[in-house]
Amino acid sequence: METFDHYLDKYAELAIRVGLNVQKDQTVVIMTPISCAEFVRKLTKKAYEAGAKDVVVDWDDDEVKALRLKHAPESTLREYPMWRANGLEEMAKNDAAFLQIYAPNSDLLKDVDPERVAISSKTAATAREGFLNYMRNNQVSWLMVSYPTAEWSAKVFPNLSEADRVKKLWEQIFKLTRVDKEDPVAAWNEHIETLTGKQNMLNSKKYKQLHFKAEGTDLYIELAPKHQWVAAGSETEKGVFFIPNIPTEEVFTMPAKTGTNGTVRSTLPLSYQGSLIDGFSLTFEHGKVVKATAEVGQEVLNKMLDMDEGARYLGEVALVPYDSPISNSGLIYYNTLFDENASCHIALGNSYPFTIEGGTSMSLEELNQNGFNKSLIHVDFMIGSADMAIDGLSEDGTREPLFRNGNWV
Repeated sequence: METFDHYLDKYAELAIRVGLNVQKDQTVVIMTPISCAEFVRKLTKKAYEAGAKDVVVDWDDDEVKALRLKHAPESTLREYPMWRANGLEEMAKNDAAFLQIYAPNSDLLKDVDPERVAISSKTAATAREGFLNYMRNNQVSWLMVSYPTAEWSAKVFPNLSEADRVKKLWEQIFKLTRVDKEDPVAAWNEHIETLTGKQNMLNSKKYKQLHFKAEGTDLYIELAPKHQWVAAGSETEKGVFFIPNIPTEEVFTMPAKTGTNGTVRSTLPLSYQGSLIDGFSLTFEHGKVVKATAEVGQEVLNKMLDMDEGARYLGEVALVPYDSPISNSGLIYYNTLFDENASCHIALGNSYPFTIEGGTSMSLEELNQNGFNKSLIHVDFMIGSADMAIDGLSEDGTREPLFRNGNWV
């Protein structure tokens, strides 16, 4: 039986060599909670072995951030250290690769005033917009992976001891990222080929609309006129292939900003900025959310929708079969990186320019003319289920079944 350290080593190798695809003499930036230090050291070693010239670690601590949100003067929450935002943007300008370790604690801020969280989030998003645009336009390679923490594993496996639940979560991560395979790289190449087949099929169809129908959901999403479906991987401007999310099971594209109508109900909890939103339903008219209700986290949902004008419009629609490895695990991960790959999902907020033809070279005005939505947020939430039916509607009104009972037809 392989040791834990052996699998952790393979996980780090997969992240650096396949996810980020680090190039010779490239700077690698790792953005991480301090609780992931052991993994960061492995990633750093792998990055240098792959030819990186430098590894910059941007440490953070969720507990410290929570203390600031609880106790700092409100005026401080409206300030962001621009040296930090400018530093990230400068490294992006110099073609660095960016790896974020995402290990959320969905209950951390449940007792903090949502208004204070919203102020801080908007301040940070505004300050970092220049840096984030490098990633949204695929000008740099970037990757998000997750690392089990005591808090996260307690949410997924509340009935196990701390040692057992962390161990169990690691087992799931190794399985769902294909690290448990004898040759994870070969397994990922095969997986990418499968997703690319779905991507090519959808691109050949050029649907005008998608119709989602399930319990609590009856939603029409018009697609951007020049939309293009994207799967697991992307290419930077310099032609470097990378995989931004590990794991990934989706094919996704850009909705037309004002073309979504109907009602949709979430099927999994959403962990957002240290708080949980669950059992929520959104009603759209001409692309905009005009009604929003939640069984849990109503105030947090309201603050998210009020972040800016674009927060009430969609920026992404993604298709994921219910019969996917993450869904089949039977677990709720309270982590969007995993949960979004268990289910069809849509995202409120900013669109990705690379999901329309020629989008990365368009001006903002040109993007807007092609259905683009601009926002400080991009929040995926899950809408897929075992009874989800999806039809593709062509320009002439022809309707074709895409999903039945949650899976590809």
